This record gives sequence, C-alpha cells and structure tokens, in this order.
Amino acid sequence: MQRRQFLTASAGLATLAAAGAARADGGLPRAEHDASAARAWNAARRYQSTRFGDIAYVERGAGPVALFLHGFPLNGFQWRGAFDRLASHRRCIAPDSLGLGFTRVAAGQGVTPSDQADMLAAFLDKLGIASVDLVANDSGGAVAQIFVTRFPERVRTLLLTNCDVEPDSPPPALQPVLALARDGTYPDQWLVPWFRDPKLARSPQGFGGMCFSDPSQPTDAAIAMYFGPLVATPASKALVNAYTLGLDPNPLAGIETALRRCKVPVRIVWGMADDIFAKESPDYLDRLLPNSRGVRRLPKAKLFWPEEYPEVVADEARKLWGV
Repeated sequence: MQRRQFLTASAGLATLAAAGAARADGGLPRAEHDASAARAWNAARRYQSTRFGDIAYVERGAGPVALFLHGFPLNGFQWRGAFDRLASHRRCIAPDSLGLGFTRVAAGQGVTPSDQADMLAAFLDKLGIASVDLVANDSGGAVAQIFVTRFPERVRTLLLTNCDVEPDSPPPALQPVLALARDGTYPDQWLVPWFRDPKLARSPQGFGGMCFSDPSQPTDAAIAMYFGPLVATPASKALVNAYTLGLDPNPLAGIETALRRCKVPVRIVWGMADDIFAKESPDYLDRLLPNSRGVRRLPKAKLFWPEEYPEVVADEARKLWGV
C-alpha cells in the first residue's frame, strides 16, 4: 500500500470530523464515509520514535488522554467511529501495535503482548502522558490487561470488549492461524487473498463473516487500510507471523492473581455472537476484577463490533468516565 499523504494533517482532521458528523446524521453511506475517513486517517498519522521503533498513531481531541488498543490483524483505524464521538471529551490516541498497521518496528524487536505493553509505556513517556483511560478489543484487550497490572498507576479506567482472558488465550479458533504462522504462510494464505478480493474478505468464510455481524462489512477502504501494510513486503509479512506466534503460549498465563488486586474501574461490553472468544469470558472478568462496573451484552455483535457499533463504545466510555 502506498503511504501517500492525501491531505495536510490539519485538513485531514477536519475532513474526518466532517465525515463523522455526516455519518452520524445518516448523510453518507458507510462505504463512502470510510473512504473519506481513510484519507483523513492517513493524513493525520504521526510517528513517535521509541526504542521499540517508530510508533504510528493518530490522535484527535484535547484533555485527559484515552488510549485505544486495536485487535488483530487490524490497526488504529478500527477506532475512527469512536473518535468521531469521543474527541470532544478526551484526547483520543490510537497507536498501531508492533507488527501491525504502519508502525515501523526496530530491528530485532519482539512483538509479543508483553512487548506491546512495554512499548505503550515508552510511547506514553515520549508523549509526556502520565495516565490514560484504556479502551481495548481482541488481542489489544490482552495487552491492556498486562499493561494495567504492570503499570496500574497509569490507568484511570478500563473499557474491555471481546478479548483474550487467561482461561481462553489463545482461543481454540485461533489454532488454524497459528499453524499457518508456524509455517510462515499466514499472510499469504489468508490476508493476501482478502486484500485482493474484498468480496471474499466479506464472505461468510472470510474476515467479515468471521468477525462482523453486518455482511456488508468491512468496507473496501477498511480492508485496504488493515491488510495493505501487512502484505506489502516480505518483512511486513514476517512481522505478522511473529505477532501471531506471540499469542501462543498463553501471554496471560498467571495474570489472574494480579488482576484480582486491580483497583481500576472496569466496564465490560461483549458481543455474544462472537465465535472466536468464549461466551463465558465477560462473566469471568466481572467476577475477577474487584472494581468491575458490570457487563453489557450485545446479542448480535461479533468480535470486531467496536468498528460496527462505535456509538456503543462512546456511550459506555462516557458513562465510565463520568462525562
């Protein structure tokens, strides 16, 4: 994928805001909105140099920081709809994980969830940010759990959506992906065909059917944003395989004891049509976390519901933040 800038950063942010407002008013079809949002997101992307590499991120808004952690194999673009709705309340920041999206990983750097948590601490240090409200999905939820136990003073609140938990990490549904990654072929076998054929990606057997409840999703623009940088070069494909293999063995093994001591206010929102993660997991988290604010279940939502239903993310975040 070409990393060409379509607009200046300031114009890009203005376009993103306008596109978000039009979508909220029902003025733009989803596909058209996403094409505009992708151009603006690309224009607004920045890089922060750390010892882990140059971390790609997009930010919008002002005030206390909310840090959004995306799923696998996505990037920060997953949170564009949440940004539309929450930037008036928080300085919203969405970094791309090591090995995914547009982040440029330092030579020899690991990309496990543990590495991701340490990278986030360094990233926040470089930006001069002491504490954040964490919002996380999928493997980003595993990283969030590691981060909050490793750096509890840096997390004000935690909003968890469908994600790994210690008894379900990696989930059984990930085994075929892990097998391909061990062979070094996961991107070529799955991501390249989806990138080349968005209709295949949206099919019941594809990325969309697996992870989205609306068969028209993800849009062409989202597919290009997610998979383009991952399949661009042999090096980027190798990092995707490394990211996948970092999810096994269980990166959350032994974390339960530390989570039982976690005092951070937590809200759990779970898509119950998700076929990847166990339907018992939200109740497990609710019992485990001493300051849980309960569980909200979305009956028809699948794994990547935060992209489809950003209004739910915004509603729950505002309640958790008290704004």
